[in-house]
Amino acid sequence: QVQLVESGGGLVQPGGSLKLSCEGSGFTFSLFTMSWYRQAPGKERELVATSTGSDYGTDYLDSVKGRFTVSRDNAKNMMYQQMNNLKPEDTAVYYCKRASCDYWGQGTQVTVSS
Repeated sequence: QVQLVESGGGLVQPGGSLKLSCEGSGFTFSLFTMSWYRQAPGKERELVATSTGSDYGTDYLDSVKGRFTVSRDNAKNMMYQQMNNLKPEDTAVYYCKRASCDYWGQGTQVTVSS
């Protein structure tokens, strides 16, 4: 069955950086579009970034463009999100998700605070 495990979150000061990782299993990773979502306290879950499987195309939420970079290593069944110049409003639980699948992992907490 599909499993997704996120890691790499933590506490960072404004302007700092973090790199999130997502390991997928139970499916052919390279065939699927993968996405990062986030959910801040009291807010709806929102789509942050998307990476297509075969052509490595990417798309981003406007508020993270130029600061976040999504990448993937299909050979390792891994997706990453490099997050630079973090802002307090980036504080959220970050999740990775596979297209055409309702499964959500446990997420990883990112807290941006001085």
